[in-house]
Amino acid sequence: MPRILGREPALWLGLVAVLVKAATAFGLHVTPDQQALVNAAAAALVGAIVAFIVHDGAAAAILGLVQAAIALAVGYGLDWTADQQAVAMSLVAAAVAMWTRTQVTAPVPALAQLPLPSVASRE
Repeated sequence: MPRILGREPALWLGLVAVLVKAATAFGLHVTPDQQALVNAAAAALVGAIVAFIVHDGAAAAILGLVQAAIALAVGYGLDWTADQQAVAMSLVAAAVAMWTRTQVTAPVPALAQLPLPSVASRE
């Protein structure tokens, strides 16, 4: 894991939560719901970073990150309907699936392209 997270990504998440609360206490005007959204987005971001670093579950982490980002944006006033959010998530899911396909290999080899036997006509 890179030095940016060290061995304690949970500590970084705790720091983000405390910083958001402290900023609110000293003048940042956000609602408790918006604080929760910021913390959820931070958790999704750290989860995605860890998934990329350990190469396990990156697709799910990306989708979770995008979902958290959309929730954060909607919480801060993005005027998207549920249908628009679903379409955005579908586009991201399709892109992630296409990327994932380039990163994996089949557990069995592809069959060789063999010529089909010719069928002799019987008269």
